[in-house]
Amino acid sequence: MSIDTSIGLETGQPYPYRRVELVEPDWTRFPGWRDVTRAEWESVQWQRSHCVKNLKQLRELMGDLLDERFYADLERDQRERATMSMLVPPQMLNTMVPHALPAGPGSLTEAFYGDPVRHYMIPVFSDRRTDWPSHPHASRDSLHEHDMWVAEGLTHRYPTKVLAELLPTCPQYCGHCTRMDLVGNSTPVVDKLKFLAKPHDRLEAMLGYLRANPQVRDVVVSGGDVANLPWPRLEAFVAALLEVENIRDIRLATKALVGLPQHWLQDDVRAGMTRLATVARARGVSLAIHTHANHAHSVTPLVADAARAMLEAGVRDVRNQGVLLDGVNADPHALLDLSFALLDGAGIMPYYFYMCDMIPAAEHWRVSLGDAQRLQTAIMGYLPGFATPRIVCDVPFVGKRWVHQVTSYDTERGVSYWTKNYRTSIEANDPEALTRTYEYHDPIHTLPASGQEWWARRAGLDAGLSLA
Repeated sequence: MSIDTSIGLETGQPYPYRRVELVEPDWTRFPGWRDVTRAEWESVQWQRSHCVKNLKQLRELMGDLLDERFYADLERDQRERATMSMLVPPQMLNTMVPHALPAGPGSLTEAFYGDPVRHYMIPVFSDRRTDWPSHPHASRDSLHEHDMWVAEGLTHRYPTKVLAELLPTCPQYCGHCTRMDLVGNSTPVVDKLKFLAKPHDRLEAMLGYLRANPQVRDVVVSGGDVANLPWPRLEAFVAALLEVENIRDIRLATKALVGLPQHWLQDDVRAGMTRLATVARARGVSLAIHTHANHAHSVTPLVADAARAMLEAGVRDVRNQGVLLDGVNADPHALLDLSFALLDGAGIMPYYFYMCDMIPAAEHWRVSLGDAQRLQTAIMGYLPGFATPRIVCDVPFVGKRWVHQVTSYDTERGVSYWTKNYRTSIEANDPEALTRTYEYHDPIHTLPASGQEWWARRAGLDAGLSLA
């Protein structure tokens, strides 16, 4: 995709708005789910136990609707490139090729190859770049979150905000995961890091740090994904956060609201969220949920039901933090379609679109800063101002910056330079932290020929896969 692919003049406007009703695709169109009942589909236990975790299970589900070349393509990617192990809940897989009707052997192959949700949930080898699969400056922990741990799993990056990684698993694994060094199972090319302390000790250390540092007021509770933590343990941790006087904002990060909405529709979860939200309101604390949808196809009635259930439980807001991905949503229509599906259909606030981080084997997903700036401009004016998502670049050692906040930008070599106005937890004694510039790099294949040649000539840089 390019950012120009969906510009049209159907209504005299570049983007023709129309209200679209959400639809739950018919899961029985896939051979492996032909006899699955609605009750089973809406059961979180059934969903979790029928996740697609490997090639064999995908074959059992899709049968001969996909050509053998697709399965071979996927197997090669899992062996040679994948930084995330395969884990796709039925709910998420069902939003792939939602309008394609099976018509015999191989009939879904091309649609599956072209599907935007498949593109980041089940990457295949032919998706990846062969010239620059990884940027020379790509790294496993591209945002240096681990370097900023003040307790195991607690990243203190911003002056008043911390990220609490409670666990290293999710109910689904996205191929572009920025925490690919820690989250999920190891793959043939990535040996994952592991938490060393016991879970109870880690969480207590986090709470101890927050009690001792009153300048922290905002906690993002993440992982992994909080939906994978048994509810009593999550509720106990959030309840403990609510007891810390200086904490004013708590955000629960969960892709499962989109990928496994059945989890958030369970009676015990809804009751527990009601208890937490009631205490939060009484203490003047904002409790919100942040989820992760990258394409309008993933926003279904069950997702809307889960978001509505959380709002009814009393959370302040449900917000979406998507990732800007080429081949998925990197054009104005796709971003606006997703934003309106979230806002109109599910009551979810379009919040951020992050530029894809500089992790290994991700160059086919990343777009240039210039394209991100053009996309931000293209989506302005259609949504309410409070619901117009900001496209941000998460700059290493800096943090989130709106794409137009760049200090300077070398478009030939694809290097952008950024400054910041605060110190991270590792820069207390760095006198130059607030004056130096920090770099972010465009994908090399997006550069003009002269820029690509410059990178190719650089001594000591490997154009192949880097997992440093």
